[in-house]
Amino acid sequence: MSLYVNESVGVDETTACGSQEKPYATPAFALFAYQGQQGQDAAEPKLFVFKSEENEYQEISASALKKARKGCSGLIKKAVKQKEEQARKEQQDADNAAKQMAALNIKIEEDKSLPAAKKFKVGQSYEHVGERVKLSGWIHRLRSNKKVVFVVLRDGTGFIQCVLAGDLAVAQQTVDLTLESSVVLYGTVTKVPEGKSAPGGVELVVDYYEIVGLAPSGEEAFTNKIAEGADPSLLLDQRHLTLRGETISAVMKVRAALLKSIRRVYDEENITEVTPPCMVQTQVEGGSTLFKLDYYGEEAFLTQSSQLYLETCLAALGDVYTIQESFRAEKSHTRRHLSEYTHIEAELCFLSFDELLDHIERLMINSVQYVLEDPVSGPLVKQLNPKFQAPKGPFLRLDYKDAIQWLNDHDVKNEDGEPFKFGDDIAEAAERKMTDTIGVPIFLIRFPVEIKSFYMQRCKDDPRVTESVDVLMPNVGEITGGSMRIKDTEELMEGFKREGIDPKAYYWFVDQRKYGTCPHGGYGIGTERILAWLCDRFTVRDCSLYPRFSGRCKP
Repeated sequence: MSLYVNESVGVDETTACGSQEKPYATPAFALFAYQGQQGQDAAEPKLFVFKSEENEYQEISASALKKARKGCSGLIKKAVKQKEEQARKEQQDADNAAKQMAALNIKIEEDKSLPAAKKFKVGQSYEHVGERVKLSGWIHRLRSNKKVVFVVLRDGTGFIQCVLAGDLAVAQQTVDLTLESSVVLYGTVTKVPEGKSAPGGVELVVDYYEIVGLAPSGEEAFTNKIAEGADPSLLLDQRHLTLRGETISAVMKVRAALLKSIRRVYDEENITEVTPPCMVQTQVEGGSTLFKLDYYGEEAFLTQSSQLYLETCLAALGDVYTIQESFRAEKSHTRRHLSEYTHIEAELCFLSFDELLDHIERLMINSVQYVLEDPVSGPLVKQLNPKFQAPKGPFLRLDYKDAIQWLNDHDVKNEDGEPFKFGDDIAEAAERKMTDTIGVPIFLIRFPVEIKSFYMQRCKDDPRVTESVDVLMPNVGEITGGSMRIKDTEELMEGFKREGIDPKAYYWFVDQRKYGTCPHGGYGIGTERILAWLCDRFTVRDCSLYPRFSGRCKP
């Protein structure tokens, strides 16, 4: 038998037959193909190799034949290995198919002989060790380990590790589970083994479960929607999903506890909650920061502050407060400003400036203490802000003029790069520098008339300044601002004139001085700023459920 080899036009494939018309490309493959066809016991064929110099086929040399035999041996070994690998793969595929078929045939059914499961929230289940319970929630984490599947279930009240073993672990239904799927799990609450940890110190040994809503996999999977390290604007686009994360959900829980604690303090001090309107036709601050709207053909605005309305309640209800949204049309992209924020405001009557400061101090100290004492929010604050130190009284009371002196003594310049002078507004950077250096809560008081609102009461001992206060906290800056309000009608009218405001629209506000005036004062607190301080958030945007600022009004 003769076989022909031509490295230029030949091919080492089954389409070749070794003839001069269809030669092989290499001698090694020619021998390999022949043995495959005729068997290893067949006589070795004669090999003829095309010589381009002579333009003819010549019998292969002895040395080249030896090399070809060695190459053939290598090809035989490779073929055997490939055949074994193919057989192994086919067997594995068959086993997987069998497992899948078996998994498909596994029916997850509740064992009716087990005790009836008691329905609890996850946070309640920690106290029911040894009992069979029913827990509903979302799959927060998911991992499999051989024949065991571990699920961390979340329902807003807490987290619990759940263990699925046996048929439950290998059933196709379980294999198809995805993050953020909603499920109902039945099982027994047990303490975690010694040396291991889990939320609440327990885990749920699952005996049955139901899928309520299966979340997508693949490109639409939750982890692809909320990728770690994604651009903040993209995360804001997916805010409805981002809220499910441990950090932001923790901040929202602290927020709820803070507002509850604020109301608790007001209740202790017999201050009445009211709900002023959010649609108004008068302004408290500058007109440039108002959101305009068409109110049945009339011009109206979204409220910047409820202060003026709160003042009208004093004669009827005594001390009052409100917690509701305020709106500022400030095209600001700082980390401390929002276009919509939750405003805590209070107005108090028949008190002095010092008494107002004492009240604000009690509110700050006691409300924070209540948050820290809360069994839910306390650990969350510690988790989010391990170095947080609760404020202690008395707060440092620092006159504006003394703050100016401090800034100049420490070579802190104003926004024009010059030394501070009386009448300058202290910008955030300088204010933060001073507060962080001093390192304690500060009542910055007695600001000049020119840089404060028209309704603020002048100081009797120095009419150049007002009975006003900014509350400054280390590492945060201003979180509260307030003042005593002008109680004299004529003085208030002068304030209107100075600011170029027509008092006619404010007749109802002026009447509070006309019909039985009294010394009174108040303040406003941005909830999100307090939260940023409590939870160590860089921006107040992290402290709002769906933050609104210039360029962002979705989702």
